[in-house]
Amino acid sequence: MLKLGILGLGEGRSTMSAALQSSKWELKTICDRNEELCKQRAEEFNFHSYTTNYEDMLNDAEIDVIAIYTPDHLHAGHIKQALLHHKHVVCTKPFIDNLSDANELIELAEKVGKKIFVGQSSRFFEPAKRQRKDFEAGLIGDLITVESHYHADHRWFLEKPWALESSFKWLYGGLSHPVDFIRWYLPNIEEVMGYGMISANGRNAGLKNEDTMHFIFKATDGRIARVSGAYTGPTQPAQRDSGMSVILRGTVGASQADYHELRYAITDKTGEEKVVTWGDSTIKYYFRFEGQSHHAGEYQNYLEYFADSIEQNFTAYPDLKEGIGTIALLQAMDRTLKTGVPVKINDILNEYKVSPLIP
Repeated sequence: MLKLGILGLGEGRSTMSAALQSSKWELKTICDRNEELCKQRAEEFNFHSYTTNYEDMLNDAEIDVIAIYTPDHLHAGHIKQALLHHKHVVCTKPFIDNLSDANELIELAEKVGKKIFVGQSSRFFEPAKRQRKDFEAGLIGDLITVESHYHADHRWFLEKPWALESSFKWLYGGLSHPVDFIRWYLPNIEEVMGYGMISANGRNAGLKNEDTMHFIFKATDGRIARVSGAYTGPTQPAQRDSGMSVILRGTVGASQADYHELRYAITDKTGEEKVVTWGDSTIKYYFRFEGQSHHAGEYQNYLEYFADSIEQNFTAYPDLKEGIGTIALLQAMDRTLKTGVPVKINDILNEYKVSPLIP
């Protein structure tokens, strides 16, 4: 059984639940600079091994893996420290916020021989898992195109002072989820073009960056995909739509995975439409806390997948290089919003001299 240390107890709350309920992990220590948050989590989970000093976990020889859920700008430094202390790493998305850190992390991970896994949780939700399984089984034939969106009424974010800072971008905090679905099925994206705007609600609140965006991607083989995000207005009823969906269109069939609704539909090569939904036990597995605010089931799925990769010595995806590639793609998307022209992903990677180039 692998021993885990968790750094950052906001989002790390889901990881605590995941590790404590998994037969493949032993939670050893939790850490946050905020001692009151440490005490709150200790009481919530009746788990009292906490520290406010990251060094305490790094120096614990029994800990095999560090799971990092700190603010984005701290990821690179925290990952580097974990690798230097010969720990495997799970890091929440976005993997890093500055591509100038990429080469050092690639070289260090190879030198110490430790695995890095990006906690891109959406892939590990039940509808997305089923969709991927059917795709790999060839039920919709060869992939023609992918469409994904994340539309949510997050007007309550506009009441948070940090959401109105110039550093806050829905592009990274929200749209990175459907973008990851695109990367999953079309990993070799070479160019992106997109438009964005700040909605009337966003402008009135003082939002500094786009809350409504649409993008088109082109892969090296000519296939195209699209993503959209809208975050500060009403959404369609869940019976009709989903807050987050991914649609695959293939040569002989199509499928759609709807995220929060735990709903999946496929029209396979036979022409028959099938709709799958999941019951209360599955819903409770994924949503263990109030409302749908924390999705601990996804985290347990990806933690157990990562445990298998360590014990069986295979690569768990998204890995370090894929995580860096996704950051390059998101930065290209950011640039096309500013310039109004298509941006090539390799241009972003070359600017930072990231080598080898990321697929």
